[in-house]
Amino acid sequence: MSDHEAPTYRSPLLDLPGAVEGEGVDRGVAAHYGAISTEQRALEAGDAFVDLSHRDVVTITGPDRLGWLHSLTTQAFEGLPPGTATQALVLSPQGRVEHAFHGVDDGETFVAHTEPGRGAALVAYLDSMRFMMRVEVALATESQAVLGLSGLGFAVVPRADLPSAPDSYGTPVGTWAWEALRIAAGVPRLGLDTDDKSIPNEYGWQYDASTQTPDLLQAVHLAKGCYRGQETVARIHNLGRPPRRAVLLHLDGSAEHLPPHGSDVLLDGRRVGFVGSTARHHELGPIALAVVKRNVPLEATLLADGVAASQQALVDPEVGLHVRPSL
Repeated sequence: MSDHEAPTYRSPLLDLPGAVEGEGVDRGVAAHYGAISTEQRALEAGDAFVDLSHRDVVTITGPDRLGWLHSLTTQAFEGLPPGTATQALVLSPQGRVEHAFHGVDDGETFVAHTEPGRGAALVAYLDSMRFMMRVEVALATESQAVLGLSGLGFAVVPRADLPSAPDSYGTPVGTWAWEALRIAAGVPRLGLDTDDKSIPNEYGWQYDASTQTPDLLQAVHLAKGCYRGQETVARIHNLGRPPRRAVLLHLDGSAEHLPPHGSDVLLDGRRVGFVGSTARHHELGPIALAVVKRNVPLEATLLADGVAASQQALVDPEVGLHVRPSL
């Protein structure tokens, strides 16, 4: 398992004082500006933004766009009000997560964004499913840029406006601040916290249709028509239990390192899962998202690359429906 390769890119905000470039899939934007804990607090307080301009942007236009997305993805797009942020997944026929994107419709265009380097594949898939629908799909990364906001929200702005973003959005902070808050909230990233076997039930990506309130984690609508992979999601929801579950690991703070992405998670010397994303949180200390076998006892202390870790449940291992707010 390896980070998805992203195109070579360098944000103009890397020219700001103190900027240190990120690595791996987050290269091309600042990891931090020299004040890591302060940056997290500023982002939490709503006084800062994160340069996520390395993310890919996709635009979908045409009068059929919302009904078409409704039929292809896990989310309910029909009747989506303009300006309402949402998230959706594209699943394989076996229910495995292939694409994940956030987006907002403005009444004429649905502007979506996805992980760095994954936009072209998303466009190719959507294009292959257009048939006679009145929709147009385009990769818009060169003209539009993504910013991360307080509360793990997003804004998409013209790329030409990126150098002046501090004038409108406050202090720029690095992706390390964003990642620490995201991991603490248990929000997965495709390709970092998932693998080629991941299904939505393992992560709490579903939402209770009675709330009618899409949010960061509620990407799988359970009361809409059929879509690719829906049978697997519904079967586990109604009858079964997923083979694995996402978990927040609280890592031993005395260790000098964070487990690398993809590290084995061990219980009594036996591999029971893998580490996804890791970070140092300004209050929680070192943390990680991991995926472990469903039957791993919640009270068990695990080892991740030699670092002891306790578990905090993100999904309930005893039921097929994993709605995050129920925990």
